[in-house]
Amino acid sequence: MNFSSMMCYSILGPFFPSEAEKKGASNTIVGLIFGCFALFNFLTSLIWGNYLSEIGAKFMFVAGMFVSGCVTILFGMLDKVPSGPMFISFCFLVRAMDAISFAAAITASFSILTKAFPTNIATVLGSLEIFSGLGLVLGPPLGGFLYQSFGYEVPFITLGCIVLALVPVNMYILPKYGSTPRKESFWKLILLPKVLILCLTIFSLSACLGFMDPTMSLFIVKKFKLPAGYVGLVFLGLAISYSVSSPLLGLLSDKLPYIRKWLLIFGNLITAVCLFMLGPAPVLHIESQLWMFVLVLVLIGFSLGMSVIPVFPEILQCAYENGFEEGLSLLGLVSGLFNAMWSLGSFVGPILGGFLYEKLGFEWAAAIQGGWPLLSGLATGIFYIIEATRKSSSSSLQNPPGDNEERTRLMGSET
Repeated sequence: MNFSSMMCYSILGPFFPSEAEKKGASNTIVGLIFGCFALFNFLTSLIWGNYLSEIGAKFMFVAGMFVSGCVTILFGMLDKVPSGPMFISFCFLVRAMDAISFAAAITASFSILTKAFPTNIATVLGSLEIFSGLGLVLGPPLGGFLYQSFGYEVPFITLGCIVLALVPVNMYILPKYGSTPRKESFWKLILLPKVLILCLTIFSLSACLGFMDPTMSLFIVKKFKLPAGYVGLVFLGLAISYSVSSPLLGLLSDKLPYIRKWLLIFGNLITAVCLFMLGPAPVLHIESQLWMFVLVLVLIGFSLGMSVIPVFPEILQCAYENGFEEGLSLLGLVSGLFNAMWSLGSFVGPILGGFLYEKLGFEWAAAIQGGWPLLSGLATGIFYIIEATRKSSSSSLQNPPGDNEERTRLMGSET
């Protein structure tokens, strides 16, 4: 599901912005069309996560896949719609429908996986990102190739049919977890300070990725004079490094849980530096070259894996430490929250990115977007320092130095 869904999402990158411009949509409107998907994904993920245990994870997943396949095919029909406001309106409508179905499927899939593999969450999610990465890898070049060879409709019809073909397969192989009443409160989870910090991390990284969707292909075509079919190949740098590093980082996160905080902090900070270098920022006075652009994308893919993979198990651990009961209800809340925060970033990123691209150009837009992971990296570091200081103080109060000395003296006298 993640493979086909990410292909459907990433296939737009190489050719839709230019196609939409022909239909009378500005860069800002294109950013809003990309962002519309994320906004409805954000709004409905919270609802799906809240009611997942009552609806049932398997039903929610399969139903979401079916609707997503249908509306992907429908998106391929939009070139028949007249240019101007009607085309733009239908783009928003179809993307919203796709977002609602995608939110249901992805929220349910996270819950199913964490329920099936409770002791290896980061490893499983990291392995899952291989397929997300493959979808991101194959989506742009496949979309660009099909678009150049057969026109606008074929990429969407092809991928929509692939998603629909997977529906009966998943109906057969997925386990069925019985629906249960909700036990946990969403607001109790979201108001935990550590969870709020982790939500900022999810939002920041997603906003950076979302910024690239409506802007990067236009920059590549303008700067490096590449045709649409080759533009998709440039996206490979980020997607391949992310998909290759994610399972390794997930395994590391499960085997050595204490390094998760370092992965989160340095992953955010490295992402911020890479975005500053992506243009590069004009203050550096460095001429952008294709090889350097691809290299920075590779580094971004790795740093994103460092930050994204540890987040889910960290939120679950925080929930357990604060009295939440283990079960499908909590998994639904965490899955919905994760997807909602990711979608919120995907909404803000393209809109702000499209606006900054029009006003300041890609170089400054990328540098400014780097402020999000810089902020979340610093906030995460400060939080973990405060947390470590409190734990140290609490430990000192529970075990005063005098008590330790007295215990040592008594043990020595007994000997």
